[in-house]
Amino acid sequence: MMATRQSFTDSDTADEAVRATCDDASICKRFATSKSYWKDPYIQYFVRQIGERKAPEINRGYYARVQGVKHFLDAFLRKTTCDCQVVNLGAGLDTTFWRLKDENLLPRKYFEVDFPMIVARKLHNIKTKPPLSKPIIETHSTDSLLIDGHSLDSDRYCIIGADLRDLPGLEDKLKKFQMNPDLPTLFLSECVLVYMSPEQSSKLVHWAADTFPTAMFVSYEQVNMADRFGQVMIENLQRRQCNLAGVEACRSLETQKERFLLSGWESADALDMMTVYSVIPQADVGRIERLEFLDEKELLQQLLQHYCICWAAKDKLRLGLSQIAF
Repeated sequence: MMATRQSFTDSDTADEAVRATCDDASICKRFATSKSYWKDPYIQYFVRQIGERKAPEINRGYYARVQGVKHFLDAFLRKTTCDCQVVNLGAGLDTTFWRLKDENLLPRKYFEVDFPMIVARKLHNIKTKPPLSKPIIETHSTDSLLIDGHSLDSDRYCIIGADLRDLPGLEDKLKKFQMNPDLPTLFLSECVLVYMSPEQSSKLVHWAADTFPTAMFVSYEQVNMADRFGQVMIENLQRRQCNLAGVEACRSLETQKERFLLSGWESADALDMMTVYSVIPQADVGRIERLEFLDEKELLQQLLQHYCICWAAKDKLRLGLSQIAF
């Protein structure tokens, strides 16, 4: 009995540490937007305080992350003329739904999945803040939204509390909220797979490839983790009880691509964020580089070389999804 009890509490602590990374990301994004790295008028409703100053290289890193993921999301929406669905895995307090509505780029339905505890917090914010709830109601055909403690369902936006390691449970919930496997589907995950064991993340990626014949999967996470800088990153997270269970797939860009190619995806590619930083629109990069003086260019370079975007595609409908790249 003791052994099972022990593993239960350990995994509980680990899950709690992973949930805390949601706050880290939101707080960093809140700070970067307060400095005008990019615009997000909605994040203030999830993170009230701007919080303590973040180092310029952290702000630039988040800028590259946000622009990189946005590049793929917007390209997918345009390629499918929004006749698609988007599934944001481990979405946390992400505000993308509201941006897409403002820009007239909403897919047929936008799904988010995260731990029930995080979803409960997000739903509380939505229920109590009209700037968040009004846009959802405006895209919904009836007056009443379906909201309970751990889920929200409307015509165009759905938030689900689920554990990504429990695939039958995840699939049941997505079906219940009208997920359509025949529609072109984009999966997004930012620093999510790395917190699952390689076996668990492979199963998730495999399930997505098996279930959705026309799909893309875009994953942002750590890379080149076998070197000294990578080791220091791992140790820093371990000090906060945060174990990178899936760090094996983060050895190189090749191992990142392999995860998808060995799990039923037709094509996969990956770039480290230093490369992404050099190919996103440079006029805007110039603008953000003028916002704050950066003393240590090498530190930014090291940081960006240890994150990547990996993208994979399957294209039964022959929409040209493999052309979506940098």
